[in-house]
Amino acid sequence: MRSGNLELAGKHVLVTGGAVRVGAVIVRAFAAAGARVTIHCRNHAEAARKLAAELGAQHRVIVADLSSGAAGAAALWAALDAPADILVNNASCYRLPEAQRGLYDLVNHLAPVELMRRFAAQELTEGAVVNLIDQAVLAAAPSEEETYLASRRKLAEATRKFAREFAAKNLRFNAVAPGPVLPPVGLEHSKMEKTLRRVPLRRPVGVADLAAAVLFLAANDSITGALLPVDCGTALGMPAE
Repeated sequence: MRSGNLELAGKHVLVTGGAVRVGAVIVRAFAAAGARVTIHCRNHAEAARKLAAELGAQHRVIVADLSSGAAGAAALWAALDAPADILVNNASCYRLPEAQRGLYDLVNHLAPVELMRRFAAQELTEGAVVNLIDQAVLAAAPSEEETYLASRRKLAEATRKFAREFAAKNLRFNAVAPGPVLPPVGLEHSKMEKTLRRVPLRRPVGVADLAAAVLFLAANDSITGALLPVDCGTALGMPAE
């Protein structure tokens, strides 16, 4: 009989977009659980190296640009020094000007799908992928920009497709759908008052709670194909005044 949990200690975890913000908290959580983490970044190499040095010599950094989609993901995967037991697709782009919106599909959909494909091709007896999507994918009345949301929906669909296809190999694929967590880049001092009025619990998602959900899905051996909202109730719709 299986234990019901994947032991995180000693596992090799790849976290994309792991240098700053939510990604860095996820990296810290896996390191605290005893995992060895490869921190992927694009623009924050100095922050990534500082984080890796702080956490210990067993952790390493890979700088790779995922804006080319599958090609960037392939380059990132080729730079790994060992098979990955756990993959966390956290890297994404958001609020792009119209001329750059083609990057949504490349970064938010095609790159993580290529990483999942390469993950599944490994010779593993067990393993887990956790994708970060967006609560708006699950919301009753999504309000985000449509091309961004389309990329997130595609990744949600791919999560369930891979979960079905590779269940027999004991590889699990799940996703976390966060609500508002941190103010956007450049608005770090914002209290998100307008956004939080649309959140039933009237507060942002705790970043530690979000990281805990990622670790939960990575470790729980009985969950695959799940899209878990961690959103303070945002997917329920507008709260009553």
